[in-house]
Amino acid sequence: MSPARLREWLSRYGILLAFVVLAAALSILSPSFLEPSNLLNVLRQISVNALLAFGMTTVIVGGGIDLSVGSVLAFSGALAAGAAMAGWAPALAMIAALVLGAGMGLVNGFFVAGARIAPFIATLGGLTIFRGATLVYTDGRPITGLPDAFGVLGNGAFGGVPVPVWVMLGFLALTHFLLRYTGLGRNVYAVGGNEEAARLSGLPIVKVKLFTYAYAGLASALGALVLTGRLNSAQPTAGSGFELDAIAAVVVGGTSLSGGRGSVLGTFVGAAIIGVLNNGMNLLNVSAFYQQIVKGGVILGALLIDRLVATRKE
Repeated sequence: MSPARLREWLSRYGILLAFVVLAAALSILSPSFLEPSNLLNVLRQISVNALLAFGMTTVIVGGGIDLSVGSVLAFSGALAAGAAMAGWAPALAMIAALVLGAGMGLVNGFFVAGARIAPFIATLGGLTIFRGATLVYTDGRPITGLPDAFGVLGNGAFGGVPVPVWVMLGFLALTHFLLRYTGLGRNVYAVGGNEEAARLSGLPIVKVKLFTYAYAGLASALGALVLTGRLNSAQPTAGSGFELDAIAAVVVGGTSLSGGRGSVLGTFVGAAIIGVLNNGMNLLNVSAFYQQIVKGGVILGALLIDRLVATRKE
């Protein structure tokens, strides 16, 4: 195999190979790693981060970034819990939370695409505003005593597989279909790859960006429902720092921060790698302090590989 073919192969399948090697190493170091109950636990643990990361992938492929997903999660979860406690049917409360999440994403999209504010700055403002709105809505207190329907979503199982895993896989399939097999998805890649060329080609730049941010808000709200159900409460501080974990999963999964390149399937593998790392280090009794160092090293390594691949293509 020529060096060029090897680089192309590693660019496509390197992240999957890294996951297989990591899983094999952990299975040797800790025999309990491959137990079905532990593997299902890993999938359950990564479900919320993966949901946020799927939405984040859509934004980053489109040439943006969203730092507000953790705050969107918190406000959406609080609204769902508050509405349910106010007597709303659980299904209606959940739908309201999804609408709110998409709406907050649209607000971000308006400032990015309409007002042409840098995505980092616009969504940093959203992070602060939506977190403040959550604290105002909850008065800084958790909302507890939720209906059983929330518990089923967060802790239930179907066919022996946790419901959060089914939700994650379903949203993964939906996002993959939208990005890979629809005209809207192709437009997202085009705008992220070269916005000026996309504009000259007549693509609706503003509408495409509005979609990516609204979709990220929807993903965050879905993650909020899963997390709220798992905890059986809505915490006003929920989601703090989740945006960093979501971006980490996207980057480790091979999506370029420059936009126009990446896949949600890669993001899923990236989220799985981070989850397997956390789980494996817990099984090996590695200090939480060292776990942070290892996770940071993995992210930097993924960024370095992304940069080397981009340089080679230039």
